[in-house]
Amino acid sequence: MNITITDTELSLQQAAKTFVENMKDRKIFAFYGKMGAGKTTFIKAICEQMGVRDVVTSPTFAIVNEYTDGRDNSLYHFDFYRIEKLEEVYDMGYEDYFYSGNVCFLEWPELIEEILPNDTVRVTISEQADGTRTVEY
Repeated sequence: MNITITDTELSLQQAAKTFVENMKDRKIFAFYGKMGAGKTTFIKAICEQMGVRDVVTSPTFAIVNEYTDGRDNSLYHFDFYRIEKLEEVYDMGYEDYFYSGNVCFLEWPELIEEILPNDTVRVTISEQADGTRTVEY
């Protein structure tokens, strides 16, 4: 699927709504994109569409944030940007999150590619010359 996001909040929310409608029963979503491409912003909009009432922020220092969606399910948001060794991910017990049956959104998955589950949905966000963002998955 390919979604274009313009610079309006309405466009962002509509793109997030479309994304949520197409998630189906998939649980692990790896977000790829350059720094500033809009990964966290898009994940925040997706969380809003899923009924998350918590403040959604990048878990850059905590590595993982846990939110509750509108159906009282846990949702995990990871940021692996500061990971230096894969052992750090093993030590945090990543399997408990990835195989919990709950939705997981992963930023900077390039750093843990070798341990991503086979059914991970890869989502690429790219900034275009005109300032729009393209979301492909």
